[in-house]
Amino acid sequence: MTGGAAHERPGGRSEDASGDRNDALTVVGGSGGARLALSALAALLLVAALVPPLSSEARRVEALEALQFALLAFAVPALVALGAPWRLLGLSARPTGAADAEGNAVLVRPQIADQIAVARRRHPELARSVAYVALDTAVVVAWRVPPSVDALARHGWLSLVEAVSLVIAGIGLWLELVESPPLAPRLARPKRMAVAAIVMWTVWVTAYLVGLSHASVYRAYAHVAGRDLSVSADQALTTGVLWFTSLCAFLPLIFSNLVIWLRSDEDPDDALYRLVRQGRWRAGSLPAGEQPGGRHP
Repeated sequence: MTGGAAHERPGGRSEDASGDRNDALTVVGGSGGARLALSALAALLLVAALVPPLSSEARRVEALEALQFALLAFAVPALVALGAPWRLLGLSARPTGAADAEGNAVLVRPQIADQIAVARRRHPELARSVAYVALDTAVVVAWRVPPSVDALARHGWLSLVEAVSLVIAGIGLWLELVESPPLAPRLARPKRMAVAAIVMWTVWVTAYLVGLSHASVYRAYAHVAGRDLSVSADQALTTGVLWFTSLCAFLPLIFSNLVIWLRSDEDPDDALYRLVRQGRWRAGSLPAGEQPGGRHP
């Protein structure tokens, strides 16, 4: 049995489950040390978000609660996916150095991550990716609505529930966006850019609604004059924190995929045209006798 969703090609290039080459967007290359550092940073930020002083101050200042949320929703999941600690956690086997006819690494005892990688490669359906995207977006929005933020301010232990849900849903999202050996994205690069933009804009909208409000959106936070930030200042800072952190998380991903897509051998217009034709073909709307890609029998 083989593991790893990346198909090795001549020249050291690889191909993900969507068929795109990953010759440039291997975010930290093949360096095990760099990936280990990212995984360690993810663990450090997770601990920092859940222990004082941030955990205690997040119950008092809305902007710091937004920072805690951003660490759990964006930073930690992204760093875990990029760090790919699956082998370190015993969830992925070490390759033997041999490869099968398709260029996949041969594993003696495939672990759960290797089996998932094979399943993802065999079933790269868009619907499965959309499910992870929808789940993460729903979880993100659920923890930003006023009742949830007020509950977090009143009951500190809920931050553990928030952390588990945001990190798990976030990792599921980021595995659809970046390579995390042996797991590879199922989405083509244009779709990855679209997904990243949609999630980022969703966060911006929720933050913008808070920033526009002149009244206190999160009523569990007391703003004592002369001691705490004013309501408008705290909510403006909250908006700024969410905008900035989501921008830092998703904008590099969008532009790196755009650059690689434009530099690829395939013409971007042809790629977009093919995606549209395939979508129409799956919906059964192609003209009679025409096949996907504009071909005729």
